[in-house]
Amino acid sequence: MRLSTKGRYAVMAMADLARRESDACRAVALADIAARQEISLSYLEQLFARLRRQGLVKSARGPGGGYRLARTADTTTIAEIVHAVDEPLRATRCEKAGQGCMIRGERCLTHDLWADLGDKIEDYLASVSLADVIGGRLRRAA
Repeated sequence: MRLSTKGRYAVMAMADLARRESDACRAVALADIAARQEISLSYLEQLFARLRRQGLVKSARGPGGGYRLARTADTTTIAEIVHAVDEPLRATRCEKAGQGCMIRGERCLTHDLWADLGDKIEDYLASVSLADVIGGRLRRAA
């Protein structure tokens, strides 16, 4: 299973935003995030429109305008960010939940394996907050 650039870039940008929130009293410009994270500004604009619609960020217009987190970094999970940009967190090749991945709608022999993996990924990303990411509180395998 691979997370697309949509989900990965949304998390990178939100982590950048969360890190900058404590530094300044003004909103963070997307152009600044784009430059720091080396992400296309137009792509970030699309992602932040989705994040705003899902209530994860707030926007401010005018001089000093940009974006702020709508909630604190410790109450915003990585799973919420990924879901907000319509990134599915599944490891099966089934198009829709409840339907099989084979031509006749049957499940493949390994369906339960991949479905369980998808559930574990979902649970993990739901357990990690933006504060965990920017605070370096993630475990690394030895």
